[in-house]
Amino acid sequence: MKEKDNRIKSKVGGQALIEGVMMRGPEIAAMAVRTPSGEIDLEEWNLKKQSIWSKIPIIRGVVNFISSMVMGYSCLSKSAEKSGLEDESNEEPSKFDAWLERTFGDKIMNIVVIIGTVLGLLFSIVLFMMVPSFAVKGINLLVPLGGWGTAIEGVIKILIFIAYLALVAQMKDIKRVFEYHGAEHKTIFCLEAGEALTVENVRKQKRFHPRCGTSFLIIVLILSILVFSLPFVPWDNIFLRTLVKLALLPVIVGIGYEFIKLAGKYDNWFTKIISFPGIKLQHLTTKEPDDSQIEVAIAAIKPCIPEDEKQHLPVEMDEPIYETEQKTEIDAGQDDMTHHIIEEIEEEMLDEITY
Repeated sequence: MKEKDNRIKSKVGGQALIEGVMMRGPEIAAMAVRTPSGEIDLEEWNLKKQSIWSKIPIIRGVVNFISSMVMGYSCLSKSAEKSGLEDESNEEPSKFDAWLERTFGDKIMNIVVIIGTVLGLLFSIVLFMMVPSFAVKGINLLVPLGGWGTAIEGVIKILIFIAYLALVAQMKDIKRVFEYHGAEHKTIFCLEAGEALTVENVRKQKRFHPRCGTSFLIIVLILSILVFSLPFVPWDNIFLRTLVKLALLPVIVGIGYEFIKLAGKYDNWFTKIISFPGIKLQHLTTKEPDDSQIEVAIAAIKPCIPEDEKQHLPVEMDEPIYETEQKTEIDAGQDDMTHHIIEEIEEEMLDEITY
């Protein structure tokens, strides 16, 4: 008698954190962090139902990207606090830090999140848009490039991206994040295989997932080469070219999202082709996790699994595999500004991309 095939395409996605993992299902999101005491701190919250925007191609990709950025950065900041990373320094706060604490009080973390996001976006614009354009301009002065300028600009952009990942991967703390990234992927693969969520079963899974955010970013970079080759994207003025690129970026992000969604839903020659660059790049952004990191990823994914996916698993989902649990209900009435922003955006989000 042929055994029942329990394999599924899960709706759960996630992101690696500092000493932890955030997972997000259609209705519930959760983050699990390994505390300095060795215990697992688990926090979960309900998500609002998807709205009409989640059904419109291209637009849903833009909305999901923005909401993922906001939620991801917020959870990353929280994980730094929970893991004790912020307590490692014994230095006295500077006068500026003391002034910020007195002036903004409990809202200081929200302000840090906003400033960090803005600075990160500015850094990305300069590094991945302006630097390649200026580089092509310089090369064109030495060797006429003709119609190859945009293609060479795209290659430079991808090389900068790969070099950036290779450099940050050498940092000790980032290596740990990439190990949790591997644990996140392996745990989702275990769920999709319909196997019991145990350390042993998760450990044997692959760590390269087609729905990874790394794959999404490399697809966006490749698509940008095609879109920025359009005749109305100027070369005469680099700053004007950058503005036009920014205006076209939502379109590229939306198309890239649709490709990633296809790669996560189907397994054929086309999805293998579009997944190939991202899968190869995940050799940099994911590392093999140890058992303690896998435990954290399992703790994070359990609350997020939809009921229709639980029936494919051979064990009870309420079986504890961690030492401590904290449940937090997040609603629109909370004073925390970051979660308020997330609640507003989550009405239009799809939880299809893993990070």
